[in-house]
Amino acid sequence: MDRDRHRAGTGPASRPDTRADSRPPGTRIYNGMPARELGAEGWHKPWSGGNGGNCLEAMKLADGRVAVRQSSDPDGPALIYTDGEIRAFIQGAKAGEADFLLS
Repeated sequence: MDRDRHRAGTGPASRPDTRADSRPPGTRIYNGMPARELGAEGWHKPWSGGNGGNCLEAMKLADGRVAVRQSSDPDGPALIYTDGEIRAFIQGAKAGEADFLLS
């Protein structure tokens, strides 16, 4: 498999932000920022298993990036990914490239 396509950016996006629509002008969005600073609206649980509702939540940012947080720790850090990074992750997971995480 062509794993290089998953290296579009080698990790969570760290470029300085434009801002999400509901944020004050000049507010910087960065990898590892407290998720609460992104606001309470707009977070979605794209999937949830039988783990009591504790799962990942994702938010599409105004500039096209995606923020991810742990639902059981909504005030914890948010990981910020570019559209290309999140797209490569999802496509790779669908292709079975993350199955090693299940064993």
